[in-house]
Amino acid sequence: MTTPGAATPPSFKRSSPRKKQRPRSRLLAADFAAGEAEAARALVAATATPSLLSPPAVSPHSLVGAALPREFFEVDALDLAPRLLGKLLRRDQVVLRITEVEAYRPNDSACHGRFGITARTAPVFGPGGHAYVYLCYGLHMMLNVVADKEGVGAAVLIRACAPVSGLEIIQQRRGQQTEKPILLTGPGKVGQALGLSTDWSNHPLYTPGGLEVLDAPEPENILVGPRVGIEYASPEHVMAPWRFAVAGTPWISAPKNTLRPR
Repeated sequence: MTTPGAATPPSFKRSSPRKKQRPRSRLLAADFAAGEAEAARALVAATATPSLLSPPAVSPHSLVGAALPREFFEVDALDLAPRLLGKLLRRDQVVLRITEVEAYRPNDSACHGRFGITARTAPVFGPGGHAYVYLCYGLHMMLNVVADKEGVGAAVLIRACAPVSGLEIIQQRRGQQTEKPILLTGPGKVGQALGLSTDWSNHPLYTPGGLEVLDAPEPENILVGPRVGIEYASPEHVMAPWRFAVAGTPWISAPKNTLRPR
């Protein structure tokens, strides 16, 4: 609005046209593509054998390292959890990078092992490196990696992942045509993306074929915080900082504001 008699403000001509901003969805897709391309280059560099005859095309199986040995998993769940960050889950053509986990230990009031050995919890007391898959709320398949020695009763819950390969299969299983983090940020989403059922419980994750945990570069920085959805546990276990996540990635489940640099 102008006032009568007031001087007309000078007009300025823009020296260059305003740069159009890309939609947020495209930015997320671009970030995803750039991040996974960088991860793929790192994995190829870490696992490939130099050869002048190496083909330029890279298959999903060449993007991953070797299966981790059984001994890798036979440690305290609190030690295993952060070591799993950055490692890969592979089932057939689907490869996921682990970005968030939670540790559940013996004598932990939030651990399923607190119930003792039952038909449902028996896999938690199995050998380290085996899978423990349980049905949550009658809907979600939750993948856990059993930790420590046989009989201890400890595991690490896989809370979130980032896709490395098999995106179309993941989207089909999830029923979501998106490349945004919502695709895999939640333990039930991870189980669905891998097409898991409770039949996978007791499956050794260190053997070729089926469902595997494979080696890959570890993250530079890690976030820690209290675990999610365990209000029924004792106060000391509710507040225990036994949740771990890769710093700097959007592929982390909510809530994020409870996570702090390690």
